[in-house]
Amino acid sequence: MYVVYFGTDRTMVRDAATKYIDAHMPKNGQLTTIDSRTFENGLVSDALGGSSLFGEPQWYVLDTPSEHEDFLVEVTDSLSALQESANTFIILENYLLAPAKKKYSKYTAVLEEFVGEKTERFNTFAMAEALAQKDKRRLWVLLQEARLSGLREEEIIGMLWWQLKSLRLAAATRSADEAGMKDFPYNKSKRALNNFPNNNAVALSRSLLELYHAGHSGMRDMDIALEEWVLTL
Repeated sequence: MYVVYFGTDRTMVRDAATKYIDAHMPKNGQLTTIDSRTFENGLVSDALGGSSLFGEPQWYVLDTPSEHEDFLVEVTDSLSALQESANTFIILENYLLAPAKKKYSKYTAVLEEFVGEKTERFNTFAMAEALAQKDKRRLWVLLQEARLSGLREEEIIGMLWWQLKSLRLAAATRSADEAGMKDFPYNKSKRALNNFPNNNAVALSRSLLELYHAGHSGMRDMDIALEEWVLTL
């Protein structure tokens, strides 16, 4: 079996792993750590069926596989085997993007994230600007930065919804007064409409709203769905 602890607060990640080991590893268990410095090709595969001379339980800490390309590939390609192994594996990682979280969560007994304290508030208006320009690449990069800063999906969706609402108002009105907006954001939204032909802002608003409700109802993983939404702009 394996468990995963990850996140931007590396101290809490390691503390959680230590507590898990202290609480669950048998007294006669043998603990081995594999990290980017000690990793060699085939080491994870060997650990899957590894046994001690006297049959003691084998426990392994796989410390930040993402720091070594071959290490990461060997771990992620072996997740099903890790789950079925008689040995126990504790995987420590940095921040994980949605596809990686989905992959780890398929077989893991524990998937726990620890987010560090925000040191500076992320500028969500940069995301709104990227959406207005329909700059998919920049918006995706900003989405990752927003997550790293600790912003929740609901906050991100709220900012994107606000921008789409401004675009819809600009499309449906002839003046800032009619739209109930200030001149500067109204005129900016009017110019940005060139990036949204065929009333595309309405369709995007509808799909974003559906994403939000599907996430809250448990029908979809909001984290993954939001990333897919950005990549299909």
